[in-house]
Amino acid sequence: MPTGRVRRTAKVGSLVGGQAARAYATKAANLTRSEEGRRVAAERRQVEAAEQIVEVLGSMKGAAMKVGQVASFIDTGALPPEASERIQQKLAELRDSAPSVSFRDMRKVIEHDLGDKLSEHFAEFEEDAVAAASIGQVYRARLHDGREVAVKVQYPGIGSAVRADLQNLGLLLRAAKRMAPGMDVKAMSTEVRERLTEELDYEHEAQSQRAFARAWKGHPFVYIPDAVTDLCTEHVLVTEWAEGIGFEEVRTLTQPERDRFGETVFRFFFESLYRVGHFSGDPHPGNFRLMDDGRVAFLDFGMTRKVPREWVERELAIFRLAFSGDADELYRELTAMRFYPADDPEVTPERVLAHFEAVTAWYREDREITIDGDCVREILIDMGDMRSEHWPLMRRATLPPERMLATRMEALTLGVLGQVEARANWHRIAREWLFGDPPATELGREEEGFFARLGPSRPAEPIA
Repeated sequence: MPTGRVRRTAKVGSLVGGQAARAYATKAANLTRSEEGRRVAAERRQVEAAEQIVEVLGSMKGAAMKVGQVASFIDTGALPPEASERIQQKLAELRDSAPSVSFRDMRKVIEHDLGDKLSEHFAEFEEDAVAAASIGQVYRARLHDGREVAVKVQYPGIGSAVRADLQNLGLLLRAAKRMAPGMDVKAMSTEVRERLTEELDYEHEAQSQRAFARAWKGHPFVYIPDAVTDLCTEHVLVTEWAEGIGFEEVRTLTQPERDRFGETVFRFFFESLYRVGHFSGDPHPGNFRLMDDGRVAFLDFGMTRKVPREWVERELAIFRLAFSGDADELYRELTAMRFYPADDPEVTPERVLAHFEAVTAWYREDREITIDGDCVREILIDMGDMRSEHWPLMRRATLPPERMLATRMEALTLGVLGQVEARANWHRIAREWLFGDPPATELGREEEGFFARLGPSRPAEPIA
């Protein structure tokens, strides 16, 4: 793994240059192609770009790989099914099968941080990693007290690699944009810088995981493995082991089982934001395990954000305005919050409401909806793609940091639901925290008592 800026710049520069050259060649060839031929060529180029990006950024790890991971869930759903499936196959390699680092090197990191040999802390330690991510690998081990644990260890030299990547962030985002044309480069740059810096500190992640474990302890169908505090350091994170099947196996389950899994995922991520005020911005398939007792274990809390209750109440008030069709008040609030410029003639109440309704249609409409590939493509295009009819308005929008991560969470959750093709009346479920409605499903009834301790959802206070 190259860690110096010069070597990493050279790899990314070569990737960007190669992609640009191929794009120009495709553009020239398009002069003699039919409209259908141009469409097919564009799809082929995007698939080829994804494959090359996976190979280069995946081998580099660090911020480079993180950019690829983030991009992988932003735009691929907007492609036709056959092209999207091909890209998803390559992106699965980036998410789940990142190139591994030898155990000998990773062992040095563990023993250096813990100050002792492995045998002092672990009764058993499996040398083959069970997962590899952007900045570290995960191993399975057993403590002397018998507890099964997951041990996440940072790659040696990853700090230097990340610092180099952050200096090269412009190049990296140009590469990723080939795969995700609708990416907001400026917003992505801010997010990657802030979140990756936090993710490098596993002690920070341990604190977040402990907070989530406390907040969700005793929940009937959500499980958060707790951190083993005395074994967590800047480069090593030890948490309870969560036994269960992975996402690919979940996709093979029956429709009712997938529906239950999808509703659990939807409830966890949205309720983390709107009920708890502390949410994870990284709902990708590698972070879930479906346990034998029906609970879903949620893993990886390196990318989280806490928001004050006042912010949540203001968000809920905006949703209520949109759901009631009050275009004028919605426009007033969003321009007051500087989502849109107030003096732009292109930004009108009608356009603002139409766009809001488009991106929330899957849980705004009061009916059962199956989140399939077509649904995901339609929503993702309207969330940030120049092919959308709402693109002129979107170009004028500015997302505050907390809303950007929340928007990303929503988009990635939608993508997960689309991959399992979950079906539900998402509107009725969302009304539980938007309007304080009674539980709409069996899962809602199961968790009603759990959230009663937080107090019922209440109408938002007037916005000043």
